[in-house]
Amino acid sequence: MTSTASSTDTRQDQAALDAQPSWQRRLRRFGYRAGTRGDVRDRLVPPYAEPSPRLWAALGVPHGLARWLVRWSGWLGPLLVTLFAGVLRFWNLGSPKAVIFDETYYAKDAWALVHRGFEVNWDKNVNDLVLSTGGHVPIPSDAAYVVHPPVGKYVIGLGELIFGFDPFGWRFMTALLGTLSVLLLCRIGRRLFRSTFLGCLAGALLAVDGLHFVMSRTALLDGVLMFFVLAAFGCLVVDRDKARGKLAAALPADADGRVRPDAYTAEHTRLGWRPWRLLAGLMLGLAFGVKWNGLYILAAFGLMTVLWDVASRRVAGARQPYQAVIRRDLGWAFLSTVPVALVTYVASWTGWILSPSDGSGGYYRDWAATDGKDSSWSWLFPDWWRSLWHYETQVYEFHVGLSSPHTYQSNPWSWIVDGRPVSYFYESPAPGTDGCPADAGEKCAREVLALGTPMLWWVACFALLYVLWRWFFRRDWRAGAIACAVVAGYLPWFLYQERTIFFFYAVVFVPFLCLAVAMLVGALVGPPGAHDTRRVAGATGAGVLVLLIAWNFIYFWPIYTGQAIPIDDWRSRMWLDTWV
Repeated sequence: MTSTASSTDTRQDQAALDAQPSWQRRLRRFGYRAGTRGDVRDRLVPPYAEPSPRLWAALGVPHGLARWLVRWSGWLGPLLVTLFAGVLRFWNLGSPKAVIFDETYYAKDAWALVHRGFEVNWDKNVNDLVLSTGGHVPIPSDAAYVVHPPVGKYVIGLGELIFGFDPFGWRFMTALLGTLSVLLLCRIGRRLFRSTFLGCLAGALLAVDGLHFVMSRTALLDGVLMFFVLAAFGCLVVDRDKARGKLAAALPADADGRVRPDAYTAEHTRLGWRPWRLLAGLMLGLAFGVKWNGLYILAAFGLMTVLWDVASRRVAGARQPYQAVIRRDLGWAFLSTVPVALVTYVASWTGWILSPSDGSGGYYRDWAATDGKDSSWSWLFPDWWRSLWHYETQVYEFHVGLSSPHTYQSNPWSWIVDGRPVSYFYESPAPGTDGCPADAGEKCAREVLALGTPMLWWVACFALLYVLWRWFFRRDWRAGAIACAVVAGYLPWFLYQERTIFFFYAVVFVPFLCLAVAMLVGALVGPPGAHDTRRVAGATGAGVLVLLIAWNFIYFWPIYTGQAIPIDDWRSRMWLDTWV
């Protein structure tokens, strides 16, 4: 009876393969696999993997405790990884006690924003005064022309309001968001891979990435942008699961309780209220309100979530999934993201909007009442709107025309291999001063270098190739999601190769590189049904790889944290000439 059923299934499977389009049959030689047929409920909402009982038995864990650990591991694991990341990021956060790199703009702009509602012109020598007086300096009233929206500076300013106008205060919020981003990535990775281990691995890799670490300890905007982009991605992943769960619940079950595809249900079911998509729109609006490249991510994520809806309805049995999505989902998907993001962006300018329009308020706040008073649109739009629009057009012209050379500028082609990191801080203390050993013999080097952990980034190059292969040939939506996020954060910069751009912009897609590496590690370990020898060999190789990445982070720790080290030790860490 069993052999007959097996042979029947084999013939049916072969018939299904023969029925595939010719392009699918040709791609099979490269590893392409069509989607497997099974209970549609499990395909729409796959179950989470649980550790084998043999693992708990081998570790000597009692059965009751093992069940408790399995139940709560989805939070315990990520929280432990987050605690580790937080300790690293908050340790000696106020060092160097200096205004490093672009903190000279954002720390002061943030302080002015939270007190006046707009940025102001500071004296060129005010940095030393801020550091020597603990931030007790008068705030100027003359408005300054700035080229980035206010959200990121408000975030930095919140830390300054709580802890003061000093290095710890203006770095606090970026350290907090950097730590929370590790927690987000652990949970997102767990939901993506249906594996707590791989989710925690992705978070741990982010915790030991040098670029993410340095950006978490520096008051720059890009770390804040990264957090909101990752949060938006997580919201959309949760929304995907919730929507597919509603479709699975609506599908009919047969006499055996097995859920089957149903064309009518798949094409006509309304998915109702989707708060996670609205929250994603809010996060994308905040990302756009930090830096304008959040617009590219909004477009990419919007397309991605619509394609997820198409795939969901196709799995549920829709014969015309695109038409079904256009009728049932597309309008609400647009309204939940784009208008929400744009309203959030405009709302972030509230401080500037409410400032006086008599010339004593924000920069260009009085434009509509002065230079723009004869505008043909003055009857239609309020003054604040026309002034803001003029401001934004001026900022756009600045961004597209920015080409002033800088020592640490780099081409995006070099980013993925750590080609040209940015030095945020450098001093050469003499022996016996500022932490330099008295027996150093010559001056030491004290640097904060925004350098991604080299082993992690170089492995990520291969991981991205694996992700692209997995998406194209295996139609793995997880690989497609990771690739989409990397593309959204990385490829737009190739349109501006003549601009003055920097490697640290890449921090926006670092979490997705970590997801790609975690996916590659999961493939190295092997599938659950693999032979024990295969699993042991794969786990050994994966473990060695992860340990090498961790060692690499430890090795570069002194130049991530600005510790004074002998100059020869510093030179030994300059692996490439372009790092100097």
